[in-house]
Amino acid sequence: MLALNDTHAPELRSWVPGAAPGSDFPIQNLPYGRYWSQRHHAPRIGVAIGDAIVDLHEAAAAGALAGPGADAVRGTASDDLRGLMASPRADLQALRSGLSAALAEGAARRAAMQLALLPRAGCQLLLPTAPPNYTDFFASIHHASNAGQIRRPGNPLLPNFHHLPVAYHGRPSTVRASGEDVRRPRGQVLREGAALPTLEASQWLDFECEVALWIGAPNELGEPIGLDDADAHLFGLGLLNDWSARDIQMWETQPLGPFLSKNFLTTVSPWVVSADALIPFRVPAVARAQSTPPVLPYLCSERNQRCGGIDLRLAVELETADMRRQGQAPVTLAAPRFKDHYWTPAQMIAHHTVNGCELLTGDLLGTGTVSGPAADELGCLLEMNRCGQQALRLPNGETRMWLQDGDRITLRGRCEREGFVSIGFGEATGLVVANKALA
Repeated sequence: MLALNDTHAPELRSWVPGAAPGSDFPIQNLPYGRYWSQRHHAPRIGVAIGDAIVDLHEAAAAGALAGPGADAVRGTASDDLRGLMASPRADLQALRSGLSAALAEGAARRAAMQLALLPRAGCQLLLPTAPPNYTDFFASIHHASNAGQIRRPGNPLLPNFHHLPVAYHGRPSTVRASGEDVRRPRGQVLREGAALPTLEASQWLDFECEVALWIGAPNELGEPIGLDDADAHLFGLGLLNDWSARDIQMWETQPLGPFLSKNFLTTVSPWVVSADALIPFRVPAVARAQSTPPVLPYLCSERNQRCGGIDLRLAVELETADMRRQGQAPVTLAAPRFKDHYWTPAQMIAHHTVNGCELLTGDLLGTGTVSGPAADELGCLLEMNRCGQQALRLPNGETRMWLQDGDRITLRGRCEREGFVSIGFGEATGLVVANKALA
């Protein structure tokens, strides 16, 4: 299933403007998403290529696609990406091959495909699908160690971390596509020195740089997904910002997990990079130290160790209100790598279902904060400022301990490997605004 094919060929080029190597969306990528345009006045499903979007239903109707790939498109509603996500992997691979053939230089079906193209700049990008369920993991050893060191100096990792990918269930109704404003949340906070909590707007607003895992084929209730079968259930990856109110979180997570501190908004990128597009960027899972305990057999396999990781370089950019007023470029706060994640996507899926839990098509799994070992690879402010102990000094002279109103956070992602064309993930961005309820 992870075999390379003609769609990954580094010499492949597209006739679509803006699809040259180095762009986010060359022909080797072809991510899926939903959009709205003046042409249709309704949500539609499409594929990004260069500076354009291919409307999948128009491409099938025009004859630009044929075979099982075209049948998979025709079998879904024009605005329903979830229907396509549920298609058998063989049909999705046929669709990818058909798109690649029609978008390549010298394509016989170029004229038909041109009928289905729209300029991406004139389209509004939407949530890929409304996830039926949302689960967020806590699966980076670097993030867990840095965060744990704050509360448990000298003993940062809880005993279960090496044995299972920890997670909690989030709120799917507050998952939004890139561009949605982040209204500063309010909740109960126990300030230092206070005897009782107060209800107030969060002063410790943070971002969390994560990867979104979108589920394709579902499993049956009571039927766990095996580790080596998990890739067959993974439709693709995107970017995810798990906005976090740390002051609310510190008070409410005693003893249970996050609640109001997390469920006010989760931002995801509008494009889903398919699992097939990521095949060239598969890498070994993180090697575990000999001193760590062995994992149970259902979370361990030779295949997962050999190619369970994904080499995705992320980036977190901050643009303050002062930067915008002065025309200054955003500053990159961190650039962690997903290949450093302790638990792989397949392990997360296998553990999620080992008790018989049913995953549904379109379910969203957040990987948890992606952090690395270096100082410039920390995936949230909590790690950077050591829970409010030292502020960041920005190049323009401003300082930040936590996010302020007017700050914009943008996540980006890119996969690169020598001998292959790199592919991008677009962006997941959000602007922090004041809480109107407290104005």
